[in-house]
Amino acid sequence: MTRAIVIRAHGGPEEMRLEEIVVPDPGPDELLVEVAAAGVNYIDTYQRSGQYSTPLPFTLGKEASGRVLAVGAGVTGFAEGDTVAWGHGEAAYAEHAIVPTSQAVIVPDGVEPQVAAALMLQGMTAHYLVNSIVPFAEGDTVLVHAGAGGVGLLLTQLLKRHGVRVLTTAGSPEKAELSRGAGADEVLEYDGFGSAVRDLTEGRGVRAVLDGVGATTFDEGLDALQPRGTFVLFGAASGNVPPVDPRALNTKGSLVLTRPSLAHFIADRAELEWRAADVFAAVADGGLDVRIGGTYPLADAVTAHEDLEGRRTTGKLLLLP
Repeated sequence: MTRAIVIRAHGGPEEMRLEEIVVPDPGPDELLVEVAAAGVNYIDTYQRSGQYSTPLPFTLGKEASGRVLAVGAGVTGFAEGDTVAWGHGEAAYAEHAIVPTSQAVIVPDGVEPQVAAALMLQGMTAHYLVNSIVPFAEGDTVLVHAGAGGVGLLLTQLLKRHGVRVLTTAGSPEKAELSRGAGADEVLEYDGFGSAVRDLTEGRGVRAVLDGVGATTFDEGLDALQPRGTFVLFGAASGNVPPVDPRALNTKGSLVLTRPSLAHFIADRAELEWRAADVFAAVADGGLDVRIGGTYPLADAVTAHEDLEGRRTTGKLLLLP
């Protein structure tokens, strides 16, 4: 037997229950992994609450790392004992997980399992946002919301490697200091950030807004863009954005609005391996610092979700089975 967090009804954090389940066997092209660390992400809260429809019952967890205990039929490229990580799987809030080989990558020497788990979803999200949405050029100015969050800290560092001027928002002086430590050129309060952006750009606005917050920042974020700027909405920590009249994008300066998802940027095996290798290499050479803001025993998953949704956290949260 093994233990996993099981959700039998959508709702608040209290719906997560630690239960004993049978250790699963890997099927063809699957790995059985002993989980070392599982990432806690906002998408988990969306699935738990029912905001993202997920058939019941289920176990949360898109992202984790661990040691391969067994391989299924037809598996190549992986062996028992390998340390692997994944960022778009299922049921990682558990002591053991089944992972399709199409989603797993080998963790290289020099990258600790906890760091690998912290990188897979948020690190590759930051990677595609910087490398595959907007063709950023040196000297561009970009606004990143939630600069002290897990994605925000990584985004800031990767953007600075491209020579981009980074403006961020943060909800407290402590979070602002963390954002500056990651390289933010200016850290703004959420209240009135649009006007502050205009002041800092001599009225032009920014090349892009990278927004994982959603409802509370969307409208003002559109107004912070320069003509032909791009609004990249990659999350909804404050709730879903209401419907948008496309004509508003025209009147505000022929803006571009996109709502990307990591799944579409790692669907190809070569692209998955490229993104993972890039972020692992950046960690190994010291060019990317991964802040693990909190670790929790698997049994404390409820507390982890409460802390995340209460905006009491910075960096990455991990469950340690």
